[in-house]
Amino acid sequence: MQINTDLSQKLALNCGELPWLASPQKGVERVMLERDGDEVARATSLVRYAPKSSFSRHQHDLGEEFLVLEGEFQDEHGQYPAGTYVKNPPGSSHTPFTDTGCTLFVKLRYLDPQDTERVVVNNQLAEWFTGMVPGLTVLPLSSFGTTSTALVRWAPGTYFNPHRHFGGEEILVLKGVFHDEHGTYPQGTWIRSPRYSRHAPFTQSEGALIYVKTGHLDYPLTA
Repeated sequence: MQINTDLSQKLALNCGELPWLASPQKGVERVMLERDGDEVARATSLVRYAPKSSFSRHQHDLGEEFLVLEGEFQDEHGQYPAGTYVKNPPGSSHTPFTDTGCTLFVKLRYLDPQDTERVVVNNQLAEWFTGMVPGLTVLPLSSFGTTSTALVRWAPGTYFNPHRHFGGEEILVLKGVFHDEHGTYPQGTWIRSPRYSRHAPFTQSEGALIYVKTGHLDYPLTA
């Protein structure tokens, strides 16, 4: 299965307009944003677990990252309320489940094989830092090599300098409305900008909270 595998193309998808598709596991549905492969695939998805649902034990050969958007996610290693980011390194395994039901943003098989650090960050408890321009606050989530992942709060009326993403950029708009000279991106928009793309992002009266990942699009989607 191939969905949006051309990393040279910019994408801006409204997740609310995309269909939820049943997974092989009962009670688990997915919105497929990009995918190269069948059940073992490099992929970016929204994943929704019904209350009291679970997924069978499995291993992530090239790692997994997820951000809990709603509800509470669980596995044998811990409990992850809304706002929690988890990076499970290559070779890790788990048996996920949820009592309450939950919705996740998930990336599979995007980690460097040498990235062996497990990371858990709850954005309600972690320390946020002042950003590079007035109006920005940043919560670093993970960094390895040229790849960085963070949550960024944009106050209303914040403007960032024009800049280029040599390794590409990916954004999920979690709250508010995000803007650049190429478009307007309300809550629930997933944006993937290719290598060497350039923009000058800003917010207007709504402000925004975004998940942002950079530097990870240096190689073909297939691997």
